[in-house]
Amino acid sequence: MVLWEFIVICGIIFILLELFIPSMFFLNFAFAAFVTAIASLFTAKLLPLVLVFFFFSFLSFAFLRPLLLKRKGKDIETGVNDKYIGKKAKVIEEVSANNGTISIYDERWNARTEEGSIIPVGAEVEIIKNDSLIMYVRQI
Repeated sequence: MVLWEFIVICGIIFILLELFIPSMFFLNFAFAAFVTAIASLFTAKLLPLVLVFFFFSFLSFAFLRPLLLKRKGKDIETGVNDKYIGKKAKVIEEVSANNGTISIYDERWNARTEEGSIIPVGAEVEIIKNDSLIMYVRQI
């Protein structure tokens, strides 16, 4: 097997790893491996090829990864804002400033009120913001 073929196979393995473990981590190594494969057509010495691989790995981590993590000019969000904020939910355990539970989309969420009011069981609420696993609501 020729050296460049081996390096291309390594790049393909990195792409497959990225497909199964989507983290934008292995894609950087795949990019560096393909550049190194091109460089291996010009030299078969190991040290320059290792340096090319490390250089382009670093370069892609520094510049390519941040570009790929952006979508249409903004960072990728978890989707909580689009799916829950502004939507109506039902109170299943009394909600106050310290505790409570709501139900939305057949999911249970811990809920709190910002203004400190108490919302009774069965009331309809609107989700106004999210803080980790806690939804902040107000009564409708």
